[in-house]
Amino acid sequence: MTDTQRETMEYDVVIVGAGPAGLSAAIRLKQLDADCEVVVLEKGSEVGAHILSGAVLDPSGLDALIPDWKEKGAPLNTPVTKDNFYILGEAGSIRVPNWPMPPLMNNHGNYIVSMGNVCRWMAEQAEALGVEIFPGMACSEIVYGDNGEVKGVVAGEFGLNPDGTKGDGYEPGMELHGKYVFLSEGVRGSLSKEVIEKYDLSKGHEPQKFGLGMKEIWEIDPAKHREGTVTHTMGWPLGSNAGGGSFIYHLENNQVYVGFVVHLNYENPHLYPYMEFQRFKHHPMVADLLEGGKRVAYGARAISEGGYQSMPKMVAPGVALLGCSVGMVNVPRIKGNHNAMLSGKAAAEAAYAAIQAGRASDELNDYETGVRTGAIGEDLKKVRNVKPLWSKYGLTTSLVAGGFDMWTNTLGFSLFGTIGHGKTDAEATGKAKDHKKIDYPKPDGKLSFDRLTNVSFAATNHEESQPAHLKLKDPAKPVEIGYKIYGGPSARYCPAGVYEFVEAEGGGDPKFVINFQNCVHCKTCDIKDPAQNIVWTTPQGGDGPNYPNM
Repeated sequence: MTDTQRETMEYDVVIVGAGPAGLSAAIRLKQLDADCEVVVLEKGSEVGAHILSGAVLDPSGLDALIPDWKEKGAPLNTPVTKDNFYILGEAGSIRVPNWPMPPLMNNHGNYIVSMGNVCRWMAEQAEALGVEIFPGMACSEIVYGDNGEVKGVVAGEFGLNPDGTKGDGYEPGMELHGKYVFLSEGVRGSLSKEVIEKYDLSKGHEPQKFGLGMKEIWEIDPAKHREGTVTHTMGWPLGSNAGGGSFIYHLENNQVYVGFVVHLNYENPHLYPYMEFQRFKHHPMVADLLEGGKRVAYGARAISEGGYQSMPKMVAPGVALLGCSVGMVNVPRIKGNHNAMLSGKAAAEAAYAAIQAGRASDELNDYETGVRTGAIGEDLKKVRNVKPLWSKYGLTTSLVAGGFDMWTNTLGFSLFGTIGHGKTDAEATGKAKDHKKIDYPKPDGKLSFDRLTNVSFAATNHEESQPAHLKLKDPAKPVEIGYKIYGGPSARYCPAGVYEFVEAEGGGDPKFVINFQNCVHCKTCDIKDPAQNIVWTTPQGGDGPNYPNM
């Protein structure tokens, strides 16, 4: 599309993504300088539409950004009142007492929230300060300057035919240029991935690690509802097949968030993360809670789990990576939104200082330093060995060793130093012939559901006349490598049923089919594909899931 002519708009700072990081950056810029020209571009149909989170919020980020958030009506309505942690077996459970856990694991002072609603509220605060926010404006390209710096982005390109050519209603979109561009796309954002590769920002850092988080909202029997209760579990049904665990959060209005996380470094390509989640709900403890209730929403999203040692360099000429574009989730706490907010605030302060000094399009090194040496770095450094210990030694050993390491890190030292992750999640996938198939029970339609039925509860939508936003580098690899060597794991690791292998008439190799209309934008395929052949890109417009209260 190099021949396309586009109008341009100039800003001081262009922000891609209206999540907690991007909105925090926009708010802080306007707090520092009311005349600073700031735009936020959001690919979702509205702010919050694509926000899915394990929704217990540490308010420290909000405290730093908007100290009077309570008076301003922030939707933090359900303080945590009780904290439970269980190790599950198939038919029973063992509760782990709270007293031996490191202080950082305590949820006192945190809130059960809808992060989608929190972001909607943050967008209102930003717009009241004069920030321009454009939802439904997917950013499809980076614009580079003459010296290789990031100059801006292309947003709002519509009307492409399925083959990528310009249709009758083609709209070229606009180039939005900024003195600095902030990428706050969330996990595995397509523009962030491009920038990381172009400037080799991961050099000298461990590979990023990921989990797949799946979540349902349930309305349950009021007699079973315990507003403010937080429950986490580990163990069954995953066992030795994969790392991961669950969360159950009781929010207001007799609703609970039921979530399940599977670490994507699992070896057995026959593992079916979605069905592990559905099986989990049949555990007696969970089934008793949910029986008589109804599921009202579903969603899925990848989670960055590499932590401190996996954070790439965060800046390049003209651009800064924020929040989960870097990977700032505290894995044992299952929390990253507070760090995302703090990163947005830090990036804004660095950009403001640079602009005041007459600079533009250079590297915001003060931001990088502030993140690594400030509250975010301190938070992540304490827990940096939990994930690699779990991956290398399994659940039981990691509980003991990881807990010990978190305690010593609280005191300022670690006997383990910093443990590396080694392989990427794609490289960790084993060959099909070396692993046993797993027999999963059929969903009963009451507690557990088939995948396509649940996808309908994500309210996802993609215009079928546009190009598929899931690209193949080599069309032959899904069958020749994915199916023949790895047993077709894409048909299982996708929590939305996007990929399937359809048997050919008369025998022969199956056909690989991409049902991109089902996509809930989790990015798992981009992460876990053993051949690294599937590339997730942004679809046109505000297409994708619509999570009203997730």
